Amino acid sequence: MELGPLRLPGMTEPAEVRQFDFWIGDWDVYLLSDGTLAGTNRVEPVIGGRAIAEHWSGVTGVLGTSLNAWDPDRHCWHQTWMDTSGATLMLDGGMRDGVMVMTGSAADPEDPSTVQHHRITWRPVTPDEVHQQWETSADGGETWKVEFLGSYRRKG
Repeated sequence: MELGPLRLPGMTEPAEVRQFDFWIGDWDVYLLSDGTLAGTNRVEPVIGGRAIAEHWSGVTGVLGTSLNAWDPDRHCWHQTWMDTSGATLMLDGGMRDGVMVMTGSAADPEDPSTVQHHRITWRPVTPDEVHQQWETSADGGETWKVEFLGSYRRKG
């Protein structure tokens, strides 16, 4: 097994490491469709600021967490998500015109023999508001269905 280059504390970090810092904070998350509370989210820097951990608590009782980090070897952002429903999702992507965009694929929960593609975007609106859109595609990305469209509003 070949390991990547050793990164010691104090080494210069690439600028990309800070691209997702706009998402750090304690948030109330509302559905953009009707303004109802969808849940709360705490997003915090971890591993000396080299990664971002998300802690989701949905109003339906689903708890989830993700770990997000810039992967300097692959030159992309990576997210691994897991939640109490049993869902696991791995996404890769990066900043595009000021918006974080990550994509990935997983078995469709309604038909595990097929693949479902995922695209999640985080758009900073103001320093105290971020919009998140999660879309899925069952046809290889030809068409997309919005699964979640929310507004993160900073607490306090």
